[in-house]
Amino acid sequence: MPDVHFTCQLQYWRLYLLSLVLGIGGSFQYGIHVSLSASPAVHIQSFVNYTWMMRYNTPVHESTNQLIWSFIVAVLSLGCWAGVVHSGSLPVTYGRKKALLFNNMVAVIAALLMVFSRTAKSFEMILLGRFLYGYNIGLGLSVHLMYLGESSPKKLRGFLTLTSSIFIGLGKVVGQIIGIKEIMGTDEMWPYLLGVSGIPAILQFVMLLFFPKAPRYLYIDKGDTERSKKALQWLWQEDNLKMELNDMQLERERSQGEKAKTVKDVLTSSCVRWQLLTLAIPCAGVQFCGINALYFYAFDIFRESGVPEDKMHYLAIGIGATELIAIMLCVILLDRSCWQKETYGLLYDLNSWIPYVNITLIFCVICIYGLGPSGVSMVLPADLFLQAWRPSAYVVSGTINWLGMFVVGMLFGYIVDGLGQFCFLIFVAYSLGSAAFVIYFVPETKGKTMIEIMEDFNRLNYKNRTADTENTDVALETKF
Repeated sequence: MPDVHFTCQLQYWRLYLLSLVLGIGGSFQYGIHVSLSASPAVHIQSFVNYTWMMRYNTPVHESTNQLIWSFIVAVLSLGCWAGVVHSGSLPVTYGRKKALLFNNMVAVIAALLMVFSRTAKSFEMILLGRFLYGYNIGLGLSVHLMYLGESSPKKLRGFLTLTSSIFIGLGKVVGQIIGIKEIMGTDEMWPYLLGVSGIPAILQFVMLLFFPKAPRYLYIDKGDTERSKKALQWLWQEDNLKMELNDMQLERERSQGEKAKTVKDVLTSSCVRWQLLTLAIPCAGVQFCGINALYFYAFDIFRESGVPEDKMHYLAIGIGATELIAIMLCVILLDRSCWQKETYGLLYDLNSWIPYVNITLIFCVICIYGLGPSGVSMVLPADLFLQAWRPSAYVVSGTINWLGMFVVGMLFGYIVDGLGQFCFLIFVAYSLGSAAFVIYFVPETKGKTMIEIMEDFNRLNYKNRTADTENTDVALETKF
């Protein structure tokens, strides 16, 4: 991790402003949509029933209504996955900036579908809008990190790429606040609540027009040295850029004649096998450590604890605020063993006071999650892969994350039915295995040169064989 004092270098204020502009796009919107998945549930289900009555002159069956609502929630993850798939091609073909500008138009279209769904008496518009929102999030998060990582100096790259997690946490808190009944969580306002993400999309679209394209993209992918230098000077407000330009020149020479790598290349090339494992296992851990399952289960614990229904959203705001604070304090990857404590805490039927302990444990787990995997896993592609491989690496990490979220969201209810109070033991097992992998197999990269890191991974990729001269994709530092 970069030293904290680097964040005080005010000469980079334009770069910090760029991180703000990028953050209000995919990251902030993702946080909003996660927090709004449950808030308007009653109003949307009522709207589905009303629409069904208008069409078929009969109320919708309860199971059908629940199925439609479940798909409205789950389709966001599928949209995210579709966006991630295109994050491997759009930023390469059109550049990071143009890809984000296009992405903002998708979010505006999604917002309009949401706002006018009630007027059109069509819950299908909500389904399509949620899918497009998901597409916007999946593409936006990946390109956000590419753009910011390729525009930042090495000493600030780790800190700035971690800001994406801060904006996700901020989006969750904002979504939880505006979703309460006193603001927009009413039967009259819910279409506008669902369409609120169009506002940050418009802001990002307008503000991005004033920023240059990613300097490393211009230099390495397009070979435009002069425009890259001007972009760096504008963002960093430095005239002496020799070290950064030399570093980009070295990377361009090593990738000379190489085309952008495909997802198949990332999955099959032996020269990045351990980089792929180092990427995949922690990224899967974001979902399979059980954090989203805990969000799904939290309201059941609140009910068992006797929290009134009209007070649960306020308690949810506290959970979101806890995660935001924890993410902002994120400096190291912490052990996630407290999932076992949460599992024991779910034995709330044994003692009447145990549910209150559960609420405390929820806040503890959210805090530890924010301190560790929430911030670290998202920035791994920027740290582990070089320019030619990085877009496809984001496709892989995004696919693991969003499909993992979809699987957990769809199956967790069945896991609870099957395992009852021991449902979190599955997540304990994955967390322990992931921690063991990181401790025993992932090379330490902090403070090492690129050559030293490359040699470390080559010893893993090629074992006893002579290290291949093919380029490997490792950056200067991971967050482990």
